[in-house]
Amino acid sequence: MASYKIEVTRTAEKQLHSLHQNQQLRILRVVKSLESTPRPRGCRKLRGYQDIYRIRIGTHRLIYLIQDDRLFILILKLGHRKDTYR
Repeated sequence: MASYKIEVTRTAEKQLHSLHQNQQLRILRVVKSLESTPRPRGCRKLRGYQDIYRIRIGTHRLIYLIQDDRLFILILKLGHRKDTYR
């Protein structure tokens, strides 16, 4: 099975760098695993969007776009669950 290419928006990158190092490592492990499994167990498709998903990582949420035809994932947003959907 082919692996997906992952890119991160500047917004998500800034949000990641603002977190504690332990949280960063945990999130980066999940992001790396998306290369081979873009829809892991526990991910949810966001209502009102065609290809946007979210995954829960502790108290944080990772919002990402999947383009299956291009084998591409774009990390859109990352943050605490109370702030992510704003």
